[in-house]
Amino acid sequence: MKKYSIALIACFLSFGFLTAQEKEIDLFSVPLSNPNSPGKLIVNQITGSIQVEAYDGKEVIVKATVSEGHGHCDGCGDRKSESKEGMRKISTSSLNIGAEEDNNVVRIQNELWNKKTDLYIKVPTDFSLKLKTINDGDITVEGVNGEMEISNINGHITLESVSGSVLANTTNGELKVTFNSISSGKDMAFSSFNGDVEVLFPKSLKANVKAKSDMGDVYTDFDMAVSKNEPQVDKSNSSGKYRVKLEQWVKGTINGGGPEMLFKTFNGDIMIKSR
Repeated sequence: MKKYSIALIACFLSFGFLTAQEKEIDLFSVPLSNPNSPGKLIVNQITGSIQVEAYDGKEVIVKATVSEGHGHCDGCGDRKSESKEGMRKISTSSLNIGAEEDNNVVRIQNELWNKKTDLYIKVPTDFSLKLKTINDGDITVEGVNGEMEISNINGHITLESVSGSVLANTTNGELKVTFNSISSGKDMAFSSFNGDVEVLFPKSLKANVKAKSDMGDVYTDFDMAVSKNEPQVDKSNSSGKYRVKLEQWVKGTINGGGPEMLFKTFNGDIMIKSR
């Protein structure tokens, strides 16, 4: 079993006198141990966007855009704009971004905590994804076929022309997924707290649907057989308590039913569409 490790540590990038706030950097390519087999990409970062695009290749290609003046250090931006005893700044701060590959699993480590780093990554088409970012960035995926676990806190999630299965959650942002095809028998979940949830499935979708929006509505253009919302009864024999609760979940089946598809948002609408 082969294992690769690549790192860009303390790499000072001289661009002449710095006039732009952003610069795209070609970082590295990561070869796969088994280039003819499916792989998996894992990215977990604090600040910035993650963009993943499928391509007709056998390596994982990583680029980055680093923004000046972002981060969580109060006053750091003011200090960086000042001159040092009359000298002018001619390079950015160092990078600390690395990758490790083990049996077709590629992990991207970004330890540049004090700047917004937008990652642009190209992967072979048959690739599973586990992506997470927290601040100041969106997650976008295009053309990938595999199992996807996508998480964002303060940004949108957009998955275009994907195939396979998806578990996606964002707290403050919209969630939109467009499927070319789906994996048979796989449960999926799509949720936001503040934002609309919109998912486009193939017309052949077979699913058991469970959907809830506290401050919005649920829409679909599928011919969905909606189940009656029965009260849930909780009776405790030991204490003699009897509790009845009616939840506002929309439940139903599409094309006779199948794996569970869960849709949830607090402040937004849910749209379940057919392609």
